[in-house]
Amino acid sequence: MTKTTPETHAKPVNLRIREDMRMLIDRAAKIRGKTRSDFMIDAAYRAAEDTLLDQALIKVDAESYRHYLDILDEPPNGEGFARLMNVPKPWQG
Repeated sequence: MTKTTPETHAKPVNLRIREDMRMLIDRAAKIRGKTRSDFMIDAAYRAAEDTLLDQALIKVDAESYRHYLDILDEPPNGEGFARLMNVPKPWQG
């Protein structure tokens, strides 16, 4: 028998939502083969992760940072870049 702990036990969240928004979420959830709750939880979880990752602070020493900036300042080059620049552009016909 599995014992649930406060960390693993699901807790309810109550939301008030306009009918048009609920219908849109229901349509999207159906396409994904998910329940409304699962769809909303997944979407909220992804948004929370994105928000927190946007706040990540990366610290490096001055030499590493200078090296990073030097690389960014170099003009693009190489076979891959040349090939990319020579691909026909869709808007050019």
